[in-house]
Amino acid sequence: MRDLIREKLRGTLPVGPEDGAMNGDFALNPEDNFFADIGSFRPAAVLVPIITRPEEMTVLLTRRPDYMNKHAGQIAFPGGGMDEADKSPVAAALREAEEEVGLDPATVEIVGRLDPYRTGTGYQIVPIVGFITPDFEPQRCEIEVAEIFEVPFSFLMDPVNHQRHQGEWRGKKREYYAVPYEDYYIWGATAGMLVNLSKRLAD
Repeated sequence: MRDLIREKLRGTLPVGPEDGAMNGDFALNPEDNFFADIGSFRPAAVLVPIITRPEEMTVLLTRRPDYMNKHAGQIAFPGGGMDEADKSPVAAALREAEEEVGLDPATVEIVGRLDPYRTGTGYQIVPIVGFITPDFEPQRCEIEVAEIFEVPFSFLMDPVNHQRHQGEWRGKKREYYAVPYEDYYIWGATAGMLVNLSKRLAD
């Protein structure tokens, strides 16, 4: 599976400015002028950390604290908005991962990236996929992260587990992806990026 991931993501870096312009939340709601009131998108990056455990690969995810002003309690990849000092989405994703879960950038094998993912909250996120060794011991940033956990990679990539849900946002009904796992409700942009990775590997 590691070789397949490398093959499918080979040559995806660097990121072009127009890549994924119609990707993300809009893809599930094409009939709606979803981004009309957003204007420009803030660049962001996340790390999709695949832990290469010998028995089964897993994906490391975080749960945001319930007191956060934005996305409280949601499941997310390590990541966030790009700073001026970030030279690339890779640099931003690695910086955020080090801050949030204590991941040493030097220990990450960057494999490639997925198409940028535009959100209804005004971000254009570049998902950077990287392999992490099994001996990694997370160090949680208590301010930004309430919990760190792992989900089997095979579960997240199985289309059987990809659900399309509907909810109301800004007065309109809109669809979004969800990939529930045990007591965790993975949804929104995080679920959408996982679905995009699954589709990339299946192509």
